Amino acid sequence: MSVQDYLDKHLLSRKIEDAVNAAVRAKTIDPVLFISNHMRKAVPSAIAKVRARQILDSRGIPTVEVDLYTNKGMFRASAPSGAPSGMYGAIELRDGDKATYLGNGVSKAVRNINEKIAEAIVGMDPILQNQIDQAMIDLDKTEKKGELGANAILAVSIAACRAGAAEKEVPLYKHIADLSGGGNHVLPVPAFTLISGGKHAGNNLAIREIMVLPVGAQRFEEAMQMGLETYHHLKAVITEKYGAHGCNAGEDGGLAPDITSFREGLDLVMEAIGRTGYINKLKIAIDVAATDFCIGSKYDLDFKSPKKSGQNFKSGEEMIEIYKVLCKDYPIVSIEDPFDKEDWEQVKNFSGLGICQVVGDDLLMSNPKRIERAIQEHACNALLLKVNQLRTVTEAIEVVKMAKDAKWGVVMSQRSGETNDSFLADLSVGLATGQIKAGVPCRGERLAKYNQLIRIEEEIGDQASYVGEDWRHA
Repeated sequence: MSVQDYLDKHLLSRKIEDAVNAAVRAKTIDPVLFISNHMRKAVPSAIAKVRARQILDSRGIPTVEVDLYTNKGMFRASAPSGAPSGMYGAIELRDGDKATYLGNGVSKAVRNINEKIAEAIVGMDPILQNQIDQAMIDLDKTEKKGELGANAILAVSIAACRAGAAEKEVPLYKHIADLSGGGNHVLPVPAFTLISGGKHAGNNLAIREIMVLPVGAQRFEEAMQMGLETYHHLKAVITEKYGAHGCNAGEDGGLAPDITSFREGLDLVMEAIGRTGYINKLKIAIDVAATDFCIGSKYDLDFKSPKKSGQNFKSGEEMIEIYKVLCKDYPIVSIEDPFDKEDWEQVKNFSGLGICQVVGDDLLMSNPKRIERAIQEHACNALLLKVNQLRTVTEAIEVVKMAKDAKWGVVMSQRSGETNDSFLADLSVGLATGQIKAGVPCRGERLAKYNQLIRIEEEIGDQASYVGEDWRHA
């Protein structure tokens, strides 16, 4: 298209004249700036350029970052990453060259953005999120997006979402709410990781995480205070019992004292809660990640111990009894992945007891087909949403709607490999998930999400609603 054709198509001569007349009427002291701002609003925005690069996540492993340009400016996003998601999640495209980043480079994904995705979406209206996402999905014909890479597609999708919000001149969370058809901007209850175990830490604790939920707070900022104070008290408790080395951190920042049993970790957290004075305002959630230690139909609670006795294998039925007792003895309100990802029978049996929220992570992989099956079979009652297991913002909106229609809880979740991108915070508020699992309250890539939620609460002002005790039914 020639310059003259573009001018004619968008009636720019008329719009420039209107901008000049408006500047005269306004008697502005800076007519050039006035006319420039007037034209930005008058001319419809379009994606002008997309540029990607390889950056590093919080584990020192490469991931994808994207800069997307419109006439409103540049919009940046990066894709989080985690451990391989298995056969049900979308595929992060890695280079596989062991001589470079141990095979974890993402130069192929970057090249796909710069050479293929950019060509497909340049010229599109950033407000039309669904059309942008669909264009990328159509470009990659594979079911799990292994050709372009889910990491490539997701980073572009998030950047486009930011551009769409800017085009509408609304906050990102508001744009996301509009895309989903929702209207409630509730601040979620944060699940603060306090103790790490499982494959995320070097101790002998089988389960992956012990978290606290400040359900008794009145505002999100107060919830942050409760979580931080508990975290610092826990450091003191662990130091007193195990020495300073007990405060070594796991892969995603949780404290990792050398403990072996569920109760040992829970007792430490309870002592820390006791020191805060928030006894009735803090609840506990645990991420068992049972797939990591399931062998056949048994669960090896000593799978990390170098001196296995063979005495600590538990059946599914025995694991249910363990959970029942723990929920009775401690204020546990949520258990994530209590069984192996294919142990549908036991997770159904446990969910049917109605003891606590049962969250599907490895069980579901954020996969719509797995979610639909779990809904039909009553296999769990909450979705752990990891956006990089999907591919696009549009698909994230769709699976959250599925979960909410089934009266499930929704937990917006970080990954072990995070960046300083705060998108999850806006996504959680925009979709009113009610829960966000963003990790420890002490590392930059985790605090990026929490601090953004503080800003959102301030921006909403008196209309801000912290979900609190209604955390499962936002």
